[in-house]
Amino acid sequence: MAFCSSAPSFCCRLIGAYPRTVPSKSSPRRCILLPIQCTARTPPPRRSADYQPSSWSDEYIQSLTTDTKVEEDNATRMGKLTEDVKHLIYTKKGMEEQLQLIDHLQQLGVAYHFKEDIKDALGTIYGSVEKVNMLLKDNVHATALMFRLLREHGFAVSEGVFYRFMDEKGNLKASLRHQTEGLVSLYEASHLAKEGEHVLEEATNFTTKQLKSLMEGSLEPHLREHVAHALELPLNWRMPRLQTRWFIEASQREAKMNPVLLELAKLDFNRVQIIYQRELREQNSAQTYGWWNNLGLARRLPFSRDRLVENYFGTVGCVFEPQFGRCRELHTKANCFIVTLDDVYDIYGTMDELELFTDAVDRWDVNAMDKLPEYMRICFLALFNTTNDIAYNVQKEKGLDIIPHLKKAWADLLKTFTVEARWYHQGYTPNLESTWRTHWYRYQFP
Repeated sequence: MAFCSSAPSFCCRLIGAYPRTVPSKSSPRRCILLPIQCTARTPPPRRSADYQPSSWSDEYIQSLTTDTKVEEDNATRMGKLTEDVKHLIYTKKGMEEQLQLIDHLQQLGVAYHFKEDIKDALGTIYGSVEKVNMLLKDNVHATALMFRLLREHGFAVSEGVFYRFMDEKGNLKASLRHQTEGLVSLYEASHLAKEGEHVLEEATNFTTKQLKSLMEGSLEPHLREHVAHALELPLNWRMPRLQTRWFIEASQREAKMNPVLLELAKLDFNRVQIIYQRELREQNSAQTYGWWNNLGLARRLPFSRDRLVENYFGTVGCVFEPQFGRCRELHTKANCFIVTLDDVYDIYGTMDELELFTDAVDRWDVNAMDKLPEYMRICFLALFNTTNDIAYNVQKEKGLDIIPHLKKAWADLLKTFTVEARWYHQGYTPNLESTWRTHWYRYQFP
């Protein structure tokens, strides 16, 4: 009999069946040859992005230990400093000094300790904003600072506070060109503009041009540092914790910074940093790092990025306050899945596989796994179980059923990924409008 290897990549079948003849005693036994036709089943082409392994090993994460005694001593000192700062907020002072204090608390990363106090102070300012605006007169630094702080905290302050700095032609006055501190404050405030606020649009263009011009001249070192930092990226576009780290270091070189604020900021930054390390270090199933290791997606899907720490760090940019550890944990889980699924759709999966996976998630039916290839079954089950587990805990703790919202969010995201994958497989280059229609959902999730 002809023989064909039974390797998994081949499909073999018998052809040309011959009738079996029973040999007689007088005739020799004949061997019946059954030809076998073998058809090679070519595996689908798989791409690879050659992603590097994670830079953060489990051993390194576990090595991030802290001294409990030092933590306790720092907590005692912080309690005293917090009371001193709270007293400072309510101490009577000039308007510019009060605004500067609030701004320093925010940029030093400790404003969350004084949310209600800051809200009360800004509420008082907003209640008499027209009077305050008159008191500030030609002080563009204090006016811009007031505008930015009020708008950041949701107060409906108008761009009209800057009208007095405009000339009869509707341009910002030339006298502002050499007021470096005022230009930086106005530059930062202008980036909080809403659509149709032409004064703030003009302020952005004017301050950017003037600050770049000042950088070409001679500025005091601390002013040059602040101007360069602002021009690199405006304040409200920065990640708060990175801005805090920069501002603490910059403030150490300035004699006018209140030492009480600076000491509190340093102690608090280190305390919060320890909390972040602990959240990553915890190994039980309720915590992020143990969950990711136990899930095993990085091992089972080696083509995808293993980026737990980076995903966790991204959540710190959204919610840095220490009391929101649960929120950081859930966001990190979502981000890990988004990165993994992005690699499945952008790199590894065939178009047929991707459509099957999107349909399975859209139906949210575990039975749909039967049609999926092995690597997708693992991915689907991990997503299904993790999402249901999150929803169960919310139901138990808050009495809310969030499953319909979560499964719709995942389905909508994967439909967007499918459109982009189809563009690639068809060799289609989308125009800007098509790209925006699909990407707006990708970049707001979550």
